Amino acid sequence: MRSLHRTGTALVRDSSLVWLAGGIVGVSFGAVSVAGGLPVWVPVLMSLVVYAGSAQFSAVGVLLAGGGPLAAAATGLLLNTRTAAFGLAVADLLGPGRATRLLGAHLVTDETVAFALAQPDPARRRAAFWISGLGLFAAWNTGVAAGALAGSALGDTARYGLDAAFPAVLVALVLPVLRAAPGVRRAALLGAAIALAATPAVPAGVPVLLSLCALVVVRR
Repeated sequence: MRSLHRTGTALVRDSSLVWLAGGIVGVSFGAVSVAGGLPVWVPVLMSLVVYAGSAQFSAVGVLLAGGGPLAAAATGLLLNTRTAAFGLAVADLLGPGRATRLLGAHLVTDETVAFALAQPDPARRRAAFWISGLGLFAAWNTGVAAGALAGSALGDTARYGLDAAFPAVLVALVLPVLRAAPGVRRAALLGAAIALAATPAVPAGVPVLLSLCALVVVRR
């Protein structure tokens, strides 16, 4: 029991940086949405039901540019397609039961998956997924609500460089795996090259999907 408590405490401590980054970006999303003219309830409800940071930013961008709800939903769906692959990677961590798996699927994000897969054994990976996922969900939604209520008073927090928090956290999470596994390192480098090459030619979010082609290197 004491060992389990220590593990939980360590995971909370390690994932707190991810939660902080999520809350900061959530504040930006809420503020940008309301400052652009959307009602407060739109970003708040979207964050609870959709819960997909980059897809939410893109969907709101479409709405604020004059696009309809269908166009916004299609854009968000395209950007969030990558989570299907993430779901396969953590399927064994969700546990039994339809309700548990449904909740777990809702918590699948880049950061939560990276944090879980960085753990050394299955039990710790499962605990890391749920601790990180639930904490990030709470931090993101709290940040969005705060930003939406503050409205235009905050403006876009990206101008302070705070939007770099998530990429920095992701790099920190994947570095240990890249150092330990040459095959994963080769796939990551190839995936990054594919994404960079595709970025000028395809819509936002598609380069990430194309980079998955590099997984062939790991399979071989």
